[in-house]
Amino acid sequence: MSETANLNDLVQSRIDIFLASQESILAQVGRDLASFSLFSREFLSGGKRFRASFCYWGWHSVSGASITTADALASVVSVAGALEIFHAAALVHDDIIDNSDTRRGSPAAHKRFEALHAAEGWSGDGDAYGRAAAVLFGDLLLGWSDELLDEALSECVPPIARATRAEFVRMRTEVTAGQYLDILEERAWNTRSEDDQLARARQVLIYKSAKYSVESPLAIGAFLAGATTEQVSALRAFGLPLGVAFQLRDDLLGVFGDASVTGKPSGDDLLEGKRTVLVALTRAALPPTARRIFDELLGDPDLTPEQIASLQATISQSGAVEQVEARIDAEVATAIAALEAAPLAPEAVANLRELADAVTRRTF
Repeated sequence: MSETANLNDLVQSRIDIFLASQESILAQVGRDLASFSLFSREFLSGGKRFRASFCYWGWHSVSGASITTADALASVVSVAGALEIFHAAALVHDDIIDNSDTRRGSPAAHKRFEALHAAEGWSGDGDAYGRAAAVLFGDLLLGWSDELLDEALSECVPPIARATRAEFVRMRTEVTAGQYLDILEERAWNTRSEDDQLARARQVLIYKSAKYSVESPLAIGAFLAGATTEQVSALRAFGLPLGVAFQLRDDLLGVFGDASVTGKPSGDDLLEGKRTVLVALTRAALPPTARRIFDELLGDPDLTPEQIASLQATISQSGAVEQVEARIDAEVATAIAALEAAPLAPEAVANLRELADAVTRRTF
């Protein structure tokens, strides 16, 4: 079994053990909490586990140790599990904010609670119930991620525990702020100058995704291993541009991705009106009349398949796709260059190179 597959199994096992301990608490509260237990297991089963992988290789790059013989309760596995639970919480809240009905090809959390309301024949508005329940479910997952992190850090010496927690807290603040900037730009874009829109789209990309998806997990793993300032700096220099490339790929998939592969409807970002770098580059290339039509359609939740196809064609013909692909290549090159002569374990460097390719060439 590969080290990555072994890591995923260990992280899943640690999450399952943690959830079992939480389920006993929920059961004491009442049997009506069974849906929380069931949904948490479903939402935390599988997935790409990119954040867990970056956390592990950040740890390995400093420690030089291997996880293949480590106990499943090792600190790095628990911290990686905490990151995955935090990610699940963020997705639950993100789907509510974006009115997304699906996640990984299955109903989003708020839609599951809405379906439960209908199946049980309860009174009131099922949609409102689903959203309210999902907000609480996301909050619960958020608290659980912090609890599992504390369990992991309780075995560490105080300086390492403080540095690791500080990075986790920083990540949590930045991604929440980045999420706010995302919803702000969807509504305030018309008050921004044309020259400002690309810079704002990049700011959202960095704080909502790039740092949280790659840079912070790397730094968290490194701090857990007792990294030096030079080692953390090298990992950040690699992680931030790679995180930018990661999200640029996600933006392309949000417009052109195959729904059978991504688990999200094709053109989902067009329905939601995401003001991404891809959209900013498209608008900059369009003449005023075409730009006005593009703006009128973007973000309309009632877009027909034909209108979605028209927006996709406009983006393709503008040259924005090629520009984004070129930016992805440039960001990956910057990231890889940061690993040259970095004071990191050679095996970890090799695996980070492979991860850079995996996260930026993916189709889901």
